[in-house]
Amino acid sequence: MSALTNPSSLLLRNSESLNAESILVVNFVQDGFLSQLKSLNPNSKITAFSYNHANGQFAKSLNDIDVCISHEIAEQQFDLVIYYYPKSKPEALMTLDNIRAVINADADVLVVGENKSGVKSIEKQFAGHCEFGRKIDSARHCALYLFSGIAQLAEFNISRYHKQFTVEVAGTQFNAISIPGVFNHGELDAGTKMLLENAPTVKNGQVLDFGCGAGLIATFLGLKNVALSFVCSDVSALAAYATTQTLALNNINGQAILSDGLASISGKFDLIISNPPFHTGIATDYTIAEQFLSNAKQHLTKSGKLTIVANCFLKYPPILESQFGEYQTVHKNNKFAVYSS
Repeated sequence: MSALTNPSSLLLRNSESLNAESILVVNFVQDGFLSQLKSLNPNSKITAFSYNHANGQFAKSLNDIDVCISHEIAEQQFDLVIYYYPKSKPEALMTLDNIRAVINADADVLVVGENKSGVKSIEKQFAGHCEFGRKIDSARHCALYLFSGIAQLAEFNISRYHKQFTVEVAGTQFNAISIPGVFNHGELDAGTKMLLENAPTVKNGQVLDFGCGAGLIATFLGLKNVALSFVCSDVSALAAYATTQTLALNNINGQAILSDGLASISGKFDLIISNPPFHTGIATDYTIAEQFLSNAKQHLTKSGKLTIVANCFLKYPPILESQFGEYQTVHKNNKFAVYSS
């Protein structure tokens, strides 16, 4: 049995609130909660939904749990929703609207989260959409809220949450589409801007945009050179969806796929380019980026190149040197560095 996170422990000590015929768990984490929830509800239908592909792979190993990894929750009718509050408030608002479109009229919604995630704002955010809502428990720097008498939505249309914005960088201008929950939602972040300003020139071939976000890197390079084709990968279904929209908007030859690191990536590339992620949920986590750097070489052609941007404080140069023998610092300021191998 996997250890429980603090939010899951808080939920389970309120087990009397966790019973229903059809249960939806949204934004679940990789711990033992889903298994214990099934033990409490052996005859119930339990659906585990996440935007995160890695969490989905974890949950697929569990018995009698329906797992859905997507950019939106499918239309079903749930009696109880258990929602792990995210670090992004815009994402929370979008997800709560999606939840309201897939519940029964008398459904309850439980929202749990760490205090530092901003979960305390949920009462204000949900106030206009329910008849009753209050905090029912708190412990270990977490809080649990119960909402009932929830106003249903006839449908959920994610296109209402599209944010189209203009990117101007290195003499190139294009429009992009993002949605809540995508990295640096609705704008070009400083690290990616530096990466694009110092991007290598690739005449033809296939490019991997790792940790693609809203697809800004692939779109920039694709507009510079129409001979390139792209595989854009991200662990987030929201990012994969946004990238698909951005590529289509700009007629870029590419596809967005879900991958936990490089696990779902096949083939070799003439360029792997990335602003690699170093956060998992609220916490800082370098594991994904370090594994990516350690395994990237096997996905490069003989003349292929890896180019990344990273915060200067991250200890990536020793990994690059150990994997590639040598690397170059293409550009550096007091915040970011662009490395190439």
